[in-house]
Amino acid sequence: MSCDVAVSAALLFASFNPQPGAAPMLIPAVATAEATNPLAREPLFAGIIGQAKALQKDVEAFREEAKAAKPLSKLDRFEKKVAALSDADMKGHLELAKRGTDGDLKCILRGISQDLPKKLDELMKAATPATQEIALRDMAYLLVDNVEVITAPPQPEV
Repeated sequence: MSCDVAVSAALLFASFNPQPGAAPMLIPAVATAEATNPLAREPLFAGIIGQAKALQKDVEAFREEAKAAKPLSKLDRFEKKVAALSDADMKGHLELAKRGTDGDLKCILRGISQDLPKKLDELMKAATPATQEIALRDMAYLLVDNVEVITAPPQPEV
């Protein structure tokens, strides 16, 4: 499967909301169970997991601020953390490519690396609590995906 198709499918399913006008969807918590993929224990990939989980906590704090119609604080720090995670995801993609792996994880990491700055830009441009909530929800889903694709057990090639 080409990376573009794999990434597009993953992002499409992650952003699906069956009721567009409905109340905001709850974001699933980032998995805290033991990772079943041995790759998740390697320093690069464990670092990606840790960064994504830390950013998830930031997103949840921002969501509370947005509900209270407060200006989002410390966005400059958040922006740097998102850039660092994006870079780490690309390093993960390149590492898997160097190893000659041809699985979806390599492609998904590249896609997440490319999508994180886009989601951040949407957040930075969000001017109302409602648009901030949408941008934060999308960022939260992406961060959850970032953890889950690495911690999930490897799937056999089909």
